[in-house]
Amino acid sequence: CKEKDYGDGYSRRREDNERKHRGGESVERRHRDPEESRRDRDELKERERRHGDSRDRHGERRNDGSRDRRGDKVRERRDDEDRRKRVVDGRDIRDRHKHKEKEELKVREEVRDKRREEREKERREELERELRRERRRHDERGEAGRDQAEKLHRELRDRQHRGEYDDKRRDKDVQEERRRSERTEDGGSLFYLTGKYPLTNRKRSTELLRLIDLDFSMTFSLLDIPPVSEYEMYIKSFGNANAKQAYVQCNEDNADRYVQTEEVEICEKWTQHPTEYNGACGGKKDRTDLLLDSQCLMSFLRSASQVMVVLLEEDQAEKKSLRKPKTQTDSLSFSDGSLQLNTKLPFLLGRQISLVQFSQVQKHTMLSVHMPTSKASTAGLDGCTVICVWNIWEPSRPQKILIYESEVQSCCFSPGKSTLVFAGTLVGSVVLWDLREYASNHYRLKIGDHEWTFRHPTFSTESSGLSFQLASLDESGILNFWVVIQRGATSPGEHDVTGQFVRSNVALSSSPRPSLKEAGKTRPFQTLLLKYHPTDSNHFFIGTNLGLVRHGTSHGLKAPPQFYKSQEVEERTVDINSIHFSPFRPNLFLVGCADGSIRMHAVSHDQPVAEWMNGTSGEAVVSLQWTQTRPAVFCVLDAASNLHIWDMLKDDGQPVMTETFRDDRVTAMAAFGDSGQQNTYSGIALAHESGNIELQYFTQSLTLPNPAEEGKLESIMTEAF
Repeated sequence: CKEKDYGDGYSRRREDNERKHRGGESVERRHRDPEESRRDRDELKERERRHGDSRDRHGERRNDGSRDRRGDKVRERRDDEDRRKRVVDGRDIRDRHKHKEKEELKVREEVRDKRREEREKERREELERELRRERRRHDERGEAGRDQAEKLHRELRDRQHRGEYDDKRRDKDVQEERRRSERTEDGGSLFYLTGKYPLTNRKRSTELLRLIDLDFSMTFSLLDIPPVSEYEMYIKSFGNANAKQAYVQCNEDNADRYVQTEEVEICEKWTQHPTEYNGACGGKKDRTDLLLDSQCLMSFLRSASQVMVVLLEEDQAEKKSLRKPKTQTDSLSFSDGSLQLNTKLPFLLGRQISLVQFSQVQKHTMLSVHMPTSKASTAGLDGCTVICVWNIWEPSRPQKILIYESEVQSCCFSPGKSTLVFAGTLVGSVVLWDLREYASNHYRLKIGDHEWTFRHPTFSTESSGLSFQLASLDESGILNFWVVIQRGATSPGEHDVTGQFVRSNVALSSSPRPSLKEAGKTRPFQTLLLKYHPTDSNHFFIGTNLGLVRHGTSHGLKAPPQFYKSQEVEERTVDINSIHFSPFRPNLFLVGCADGSIRMHAVSHDQPVAEWMNGTSGEAVVSLQWTQTRPAVFCVLDAASNLHIWDMLKDDGQPVMTETFRDDRVTAMAAFGDSGQQNTYSGIALAHESGNIELQYFTQSLTLPNPAEEGKLESIMTEAF
């Protein structure tokens, strides 16, 4: 072994280098290296030449050789000790490397397991999202998308299987690598212990292993297949056997929920039977609290029942029109159809109609004034005036029935919603009815199979919250202004206004005005009727028996002109029977006189814009009114029961048509219509002497407006002034 080691030049030089690093010097190298031996011989020759002692040269060489041999033995012993020490140190180094590699392998396995779990979780989430999206697409596409969904499920299932297989292969490779490393570590121990390979190769491999380290930080997934879910296993087993998926209702949405409800309040009340008033009961709580919910119910029932009644009325009227024989009113030239109100009621038989009036706001609401009769009636109301409030879409019966003990001369609705009715009587009193009062507060009477409610006045000036004013005029020319007072409903004993009905909440407060008689220029005159300007309630107009129309103001300065007169004579003994303002031009109004003359005035001029002296062939004008849908058309009723219709666009000198009612004379009329609705309608209500009321609808030529009408009225005013 010694000769073999020294025969290897590479090993000898390596060991010499190691000795140099340790601080020693090789003696053998000087003898065995040719260059060093040559240098030594030259130095020896120089030394012999210099000292001249050539005899001792061989003795010195022998001494050097003996020292070299002793040094080789010591060096060999030291090399063996170093070798054994390196074996022990190498074993410790290998143990440390082995422990480090195990720790790094364990860390890499933990990182790999964590990444695999994260990838598995992401695959599951992605699979669930894909399934949800596919289910939505499946619902949208229906049958056509199911094959594609099944294909996608198979692809996802195959991908999941591949991922599981890849994970198993990866785990198997890791385990195989672990076993291989363990075998390598065991074999290395034997290798170093037995010395199977040369020492130089072992040292070199040890130094190289210190410099070489494998990097496991980068991993790549060559195949990723998520696991198969239960739903996919079910589809895999049963989805391809001629079966299709279908959604069914399984009552899963029938879930219970807790809700918060208000408790029902219960209280005790005392009552009186039989009851005469609605408030004949009481208790701890106020009566208004008791009626709070019932008022909402009554409001709903009132509106809903009105719609049902209108539908039934239309159906009944259609059936009657099919079997009704043709009469004179069906052949009127201006009529496009008629509707007759049912005035054949027991308490209306034998009564003559003196007035018909429509509401300015609610176009379908009308009132009719039925005069007292001398014949005894079954209702016991023969000495009373009966006022009926109608809805023209419900012609079978009136909505409200108002009664008063004296004769009513004039009547009108409140200016806003038709909830109040005012009347001026023959005895000089002004009475008021509140249509909002409960029917149980008034007198009820059963006639035949029907029960009727007769409403007495809410307030009467016979015995005496501000909303509006009312004016009344008597024959002597005294003009009174009344303030309408609205307050909360009173209980018996609480009302303090004289003339107010028990439990009523409306009253009138008078404010007398000076007499208007001194306004006459030459002689006293009698006041016959009163009208207010439709857009300015400060201006009023009074018809007299001298053919003049008096103009005045309620407050403030007087407005000119003071009188409106005829073109020919300023004063003449003729009654002004009717005044009516145009609904399209409020500054124009018509005046009808007892001598048959008709005048059209402008508010700003005392002279008439136009005057027709023989418009009714000398018959007294009973009533005249503008139509509600055409500005140039108005109607005139004379005392001979002739109805004249004027259309100034066609002929501004005479009426375009005249109809005479001989069999059943017409005593009153009122125009109605509405141009603001989608289906424009217009007509006239006729009250006959027999007590019947007919609603005649105008033809299309008298109903549809014409753009040239405004220009026609403007040209007439321009010519006059």
